[in-house]
Amino acid sequence: MLNPFSAAFLLAFEAQRVIELRLVRIAWGGAEAQAELVSMVGEKVVAAMEATTTLMAGGTHGEVVARYRELVADNTRRLMA
Repeated sequence: MLNPFSAAFLLAFEAQRVIELRLVRIAWGGAEAQAELVSMVGEKVVAAMEATTTLMAGGTHGEVVARYRELVADNTRRLMA
């Protein structure tokens, strides 16, 4: 198991790839860009609510980071397809 610092560092590193892929999609414009913008905002709201719920239920910061890493990996796979 990774220590919390390592997991957070990896999350930051992995998120940069998603940002790059999203910016490329948005730069191309069109319906896909619009859909990506809407999806991006919705994902942020849902992820923040999920993190809050986890912490309020007694979860750890490590659990929140692990879940964010899962979401980032899902986005990476989706955007690379």
